[in-house]
Amino acid sequence: MADSNSLASGHSVALLWFRSRDDVTPFINDTAVRIRAGIMLAIPIFMAFTLWDIVFGSRWIVTGEVIKDTFELDFDNRILYMVEAVRRTYDYTVQTWLLFYALFEMLAGMSVKTSYLSPTIWLSTLLARRARPVWKPLAPKRFAWTIGASMISVCLAFFHPEKLAAAVNFIFRNEMLPTTEQYLPRWLPLVMVWVCLGFMWLEAVLGYCLGCEVHALLVKLGVFKEECEACNNLDFGQPR
Repeated sequence: MADSNSLASGHSVALLWFRSRDDVTPFINDTAVRIRAGIMLAIPIFMAFTLWDIVFGSRWIVTGEVIKDTFELDFDNRILYMVEAVRRTYDYTVQTWLLFYALFEMLAGMSVKTSYLSPTIWLSTLLARRARPVWKPLAPKRFAWTIGASMISVCLAFFHPEKLAAAVNFIFRNEMLPTTEQYLPRWLPLVMVWVCLGFMWLEAVLGYCLGCEVHALLVKLGVFKEECEACNNLDFGQPR
């Protein structure tokens, strides 16, 4: 087992994320996890503003310079005007790449081997090298990141419904989903992003892993059968 003092002094940045490569049950440094959550917080914040604009923003762009009064009123007694406008379209290229990167980060952190591919894990461990490590079992964090990956997948499906529909229809050999219209509720990804933002804020700022709490509850209910004793007796208030 690696010595905590040598880890904290920065002699082995590669081991600052994990307590030891030889642990049967992997333990990760919760201090670095919180720093990583703070770094990754930028993505859901950006996505929240994007989705807010999509859901609640105007669907039309006025292209003409002349706005004419029609001298008519709608049912709410508002004046109707005649303008030249086009239907607003969106380019989700930047959002898509960000979501794929966030999905990669969520999946990479779930395994000891793949975690070394994550730039944010290396950065967060580097920033945490002088802080005292707080060791927590990996299994609850893996469950929390699975929730995050699921939310990211929902957002990707919202941005590219035709691709998901084509894949589902091909797999089931049936026209189960339409390929020419948005079949997901417009509010769904916005809710997912704000929930994800809340989860990550709790982790980064308060050090409270809500996904870990759900994991602990499911273990107590017998849904999960964890071999890890620490996973079955999580104490989020005391460092390990």
